[in-house]
Amino acid sequence: MPGYQHMSRRDFVQVVTAFLGTIMGAVIGLPAIGYLLSPALKGQKSDAWIPLGPLDNYPPDVPTPFSFTRSQVNGWEKTVNSYGGFIVRNGDEVLALSNICTHLSCRVVWKTEQALYICPCHDAAFFKDGTVASGPPPHPLEAYETKVEEGVLYVRFVEG
Repeated sequence: MPGYQHMSRRDFVQVVTAFLGTIMGAVIGLPAIGYLLSPALKGQKSDAWIPLGPLDNYPPDVPTPFSFTRSQVNGWEKTVNSYGGFIVRNGDEVLALSNICTHLSCRVVWKTEQALYICPCHDAAFFKDGTVASGPPPHPLEAYETKVEEGVLYVRFVEG
């Protein structure tokens, strides 16, 4: 036969071995890669109502600090993060503000003598309702959604 090349037994064994090795590697390797990458590819978003205790613990017209922790699993690593803020009561209205400055995420503190939340990083200041009083912050302090059930105050925490 013209143009026909004869394949030696050695070449045939090498081609078959390479083909079968590729198939076995794909059958074993692809699920293993998927298993290793799946935690990193999962989008984690959590939404929870966090109980902060009885509403009576938060006096009217005085920003009162609160804090809570949330654990998060990222792949095989578990971390515990602390969050906080201030509760401001005006009559029946309850305002829960984050204590994170919207400029560079420093923690703000309430200064009673100035009646302002002060950020120690860049002299940012916020009024009692969280709006910007002075400094570089581009936005007011973030507010948590709140609810009161059976005298217990809850804040809605959305993460992710």
